[in-house]
Amino acid sequence: MRGLGDLEAAIMDVMWAADGPLPVREVLERLRQERELAYTTVQTVMEILFRKGWLDRELKRRAYLYWAKASREDYVAGLMADALDVSADRTAALARFVERMDSSEVAQLRALLDAARSDESVT
Repeated sequence: MRGLGDLEAAIMDVMWAADGPLPVREVLERLRQERELAYTTVQTVMEILFRKGWLDRELKRRAYLYWAKASREDYVAGLMADALDVSADRTAALARFVERMDSSEVAQLRALLDAARSDESVT
């Protein structure tokens, strides 16, 4: 998994915040609040995101409606996995990551690990 480019990330932010599928024109309008873009630029990048598997689409009349295939959390988890893959010492990298977490995040992580452990013991 590669990180998203700037425009790809901005488009995915719009898609993750959307309540449902959006046409390119609506994505463009939401992005224009922050920057000036051409319709064809947004359309091309959305096509790229579709080919990369981040967006799905359905043809409605003459325009595609797009939606995110994976959540923002799925994306971040993939980036974290990639970061660990390039580390020579995954345990040390994880330890440094946990050291940067605040106490409430550590407690949440502990609960998730406990739940995962109990799920493993059931199967």
